[in-house]
Amino acid sequence: HDERSAAFAALGVGIARGLPAILLCTSGTAAVEFHPAVVEAHEACVPMLVCTADRPPELQGVGAPQTIDQRNLYGVAARLFEDPGVADDQHTHTWRELARRTVLSAIGAHAGPVHLNLAFREPLVGTPQELPARSSYVLDRKLAAPRAQDVSWVNDQCRGARGVIVVGHGVRDPKVLSTFAERMGWPLIADPRSGCRKPGVQSAMLVAHADAILRTETSRRLQSEVVLRLGDPPASKVVTAWLAQLPATHIVVSPTVAVHDPERVVKRQILADIETFVSQIVSEPAPGEWGAAWQKASTCADQTLDQELDKPGALNEPRVARIVAEHLPVDSTLVVSSSMPIRDIEWFARTVVPDVVANRGANGIDGVVSTAVGVALGTDGPVAALVGDIAFLHDTNALLGLARRQIDLRVIVVDNDGGGIFAFLPQATQTESAVFEKLWGTPHGVDIAALAGAHGVPFIDCTTTNELVVALTKPGPMVIRIRTNRVANVEVHDALNQAVAESLRKGGV
Repeated sequence: HDERSAAFAALGVGIARGLPAILLCTSGTAAVEFHPAVVEAHEACVPMLVCTADRPPELQGVGAPQTIDQRNLYGVAARLFEDPGVADDQHTHTWRELARRTVLSAIGAHAGPVHLNLAFREPLVGTPQELPARSSYVLDRKLAAPRAQDVSWVNDQCRGARGVIVVGHGVRDPKVLSTFAERMGWPLIADPRSGCRKPGVQSAMLVAHADAILRTETSRRLQSEVVLRLGDPPASKVVTAWLAQLPATHIVVSPTVAVHDPERVVKRQILADIETFVSQIVSEPAPGEWGAAWQKASTCADQTLDQELDKPGALNEPRVARIVAEHLPVDSTLVVSSSMPIRDIEWFARTVVPDVVANRGANGIDGVVSTAVGVALGTDGPVAALVGDIAFLHDTNALLGLARRQIDLRVIVVDNDGGGIFAFLPQATQTESAVFEKLWGTPHGVDIAALAGAHGVPFIDCTTTNELVVALTKPGPMVIRIRTNRVANVEVHDALNQAVAESLRKGGV
């Protein structure tokens, strides 16, 4: 029913399948509604094939209804723009080549959205005929083998060095990365999207709570000489800032050409399949005390957060993130909203059972629920979306028709009546309370239960750990809400970080 929601659903299908969904709309502002999802697909290198209907040339620029200039509508976000002119049976021999070119552009090494603008004249109902003859070509999406000079240079940099591995989205086989970290004796800081925190995959070198550790004095004693970043960067600003200040050689290996280096510290970025590349790194490992120091810090943080988050009491946002990460059904996919949910999963969940997806290309909060709908349409297993209330309200049109869809989708809404992440910023303490609430807190007062009910979507309110664990086992579609408080949430985060700092200090780490 809504083009903006449909576009994010197409994004979700592209994420789930690695192949482009075909996104269709009429002419005019309908095509403009696709733009946010097209931008995310561009930044995140997700394949998407956007087909916008258009008016013929004689109706352009003369005030015809539902007519705008759609040429290069998405600008640099489109990998390819094609405007083949008005549909004409005299040019059917060009259709196969056009289709081949657009699909290959969408799924190539620099995957992303392609825009095909298709003009039609009335009558707009025609009779289908035979398609033009199929052409034969081989579709090879494999990356080229890593360059020998890149492998040799990285081996030289890593030889006996005190290094750290930062792993994000882009990994096919997390076990390869875990084995590599143990062989090198290097700590493995793993984003939830990497898959490296899954049970049975976790390495002894995994540092799941790096954000909490690197907020403390311990960070001064863990100075790395080499940073090997595999895939996308983490969400944590603390980890990113710590990495940026290191007097280290920063190396990025990624299966996409997208550049993530706002700190301008990367010495070399290598386009390669991650697993293939690290299997060719055969340097001597770091000194034993290097890995041992990280393991001691990690164990201390793990035990402290386990104790704190397992205490009885009401649900809080870190506890919700941990429960969702650990208690979804087997073979689930978890779509996590930007802002606080992705950070809470990264910071507080040691074990992450589901495959994790997040729109971290442009880092927006819009379209998250629709993305989850698309992921559910593109996969066979259960899907959950962990979102804040503002992200949920940005995308309520995803609920249109959701009750009738044959998908197993749980939408978990952390409802603190506003923008929770802003309570962590300086504005929260430096601005008068009423002004802060108006400009940053942005309370909405929406009854989320009534909203779900208006769409006929089953709704569950959870106030305890057990209620949430049970709700996560129920098949969707459904909306699950947990109420929290923004001020108390800041206090909870501060208390958890202080507990880790105190534990590290007492442990002499």
